[in-house]
Amino acid sequence: MKIGVIFPASDRGMPVTELARELEARGLESVFIPEHTHIPVDSEKTFRGGVGRMPRSYAEMMDPFIACMAAASATKKLIVGTGICLVPQHDPIVLAKTVASLDVLSGGRFVLGMGGGWNIGEMNNHRVAYETRFAQLREHVLAMKKLWTEEEAEYHGEFIDFDPVWSLPKPMQKPHPPLLLGGETDHTLHRVVEYCDGWFPRPTHGFDPEEGMARLRRIAEEANRDPASLSVTVFRLPPNIAEVERYAEAGIERGLLQFNSLKRDIILQDLDEFAGLIN
Repeated sequence: MKIGVIFPASDRGMPVTELARELEARGLESVFIPEHTHIPVDSEKTFRGGVGRMPRSYAEMMDPFIACMAAASATKKLIVGTGICLVPQHDPIVLAKTVASLDVLSGGRFVLGMGGGWNIGEMNNHRVAYETRFAQLREHVLAMKKLWTEEEAEYHGEFIDFDPVWSLPKPMQKPHPPLLLGGETDHTLHRVVEYCDGWFPRPTHGFDPEEGMARLRRIAEEANRDPASLSVTVFRLPPNIAEVERYAEAGIERGLLQFNSLKRDIILQDLDEFAGLIN
């Protein structure tokens, strides 16, 4: 199994360039960077049902694409990705350009982890309706695929509509960087099978890797899609060797570990432990 990390890049923690070099030096495969463009002040009222405080890091996150580019520039082989990009909150023409440019400049090392989002206030400020966020995400992805793969691309949908355009550069990876979708439900898996390249679940709420992989295979086969064409990356992999081996045996390709703190000394300690999980 490939082992990487999740890192909410900010100006208060370890610089993402330094982290990237430390990851590569220890043989870890990747860094995935989450996204929130902003956090409405009243978000804590709805965060986890109003129970517990929202981590300050949610509001401090740097732009994940710029942070990914910085990490890629500081390394030679490290895979960089979003974990996750809130796709419906972006203009798809601009996002397609950003992704393609990052993929070219990184030498084909970018992965687009995607999600629909959960913060209603954040969505509202982007003029995205919570109820239609996944319908919008779908159209964004389908439109971006056309922009990445067609010389004169056009798309006509309910939310996205544009006549033929030129959009360059095209991504280095063909036909485009891997598209991973977050979530754990069967609804998520149907979306993954329809228009993504991989699944990006969180091992929470009794998640079982064997059962999850069986569900993915079943839904893919029902849709006449080869399950082998879909990768699985686990967000917040349990950091112990027994769980890593269990997830690997289930067929999960990549596991992302979470740091215990964003303080530099704690991160370095965690990295030394994480390196011991690499097969």
